[in-house]
Amino acid sequence: MNLAKRFLFYFGGFAIGLILLYFFVGGSGASCDYAYGPNARTLKNIKNKQRFFSQAAVASLRNNALDTSAISSLLANGNVLFSESNTTLDSCKVYVIEGPVQARDLKITVENCEKKATVLVVDIK
Repeated sequence: MNLAKRFLFYFGGFAIGLILLYFFVGGSGASCDYAYGPNARTLKNIKNKQRFFSQAAVASLRNNALDTSAISSLLANGNVLFSESNTTLDSCKVYVIEGPVQARDLKITVENCEKKATVLVVDIK
């Protein structure tokens, strides 16, 4: 068997494998998030839960002419500061998240429970 036939068989099998993979994995709802490390997993976990806001957080947002969409933007693009977070609690873990939102630096503290996430503190710099 010459070299050209070997490449033809190889790439033919490779193409069939890609097509099968697309149909089996593509329709199953499997997702591959970019950089799916601890930061992305934590943010995705908080984003998928029902969010509540403490009175102090709402007041801080109002005083700085921001709304809850700023928090959603931060949860999409922010960074979790694990060194400042308390992840050793049994019931609800407390995470500190920071990042730029609307040309400002936002830092929030979120209590992440099993069914809900509560924004406790909003610090705007």
